[in-house]
Amino acid sequence: MNDRTSLVSVRLITDDVDRLTAFYERLTGVAAHRPSPEFAEVRTPGGTLAVGSTRTVPLFGPGSAEPASNRTAIVEFRVDDVDAVHAGLDDTVEVVTAPTTMPWGNRSLLVRDPDGTLVNCFAPVSPVP
Repeated sequence: MNDRTSLVSVRLITDDVDRLTAFYERLTGVAAHRPSPEFAEVRTPGGTLAVGSTRTVPLFGPGSAEPASNRTAIVEFRVDDVDAVHAGLDDTVEVVTAPTTMPWGNRSLLVRDPDGTLVNCFAPVSPVP
């Protein structure tokens, strides 16, 4: 890597762009940029979460991505108040772990998005998170 290399976004592939985008808009409070019905971006100061339709997968290579099959990555958002995010969730959101202070100094809330991807909303609560 060099100084010109930077992480721009993480893209989730889904069968339902509208549903998954709406979930992340509600969770982050950020309105998504929608250049097409097949694609959305939730742009935050620290990075972008992109949502793409399964119909876009053949552009990258047939079978190169499969929706709702992730069990290895965790999408993470730094938030101001983990407990406020938790209080704002409705009963359609699967809470994996209620707000908990982790040994490394972050308060974390773990939920699953509608496609099953693990999402961590966290806030540092110690000087050295």
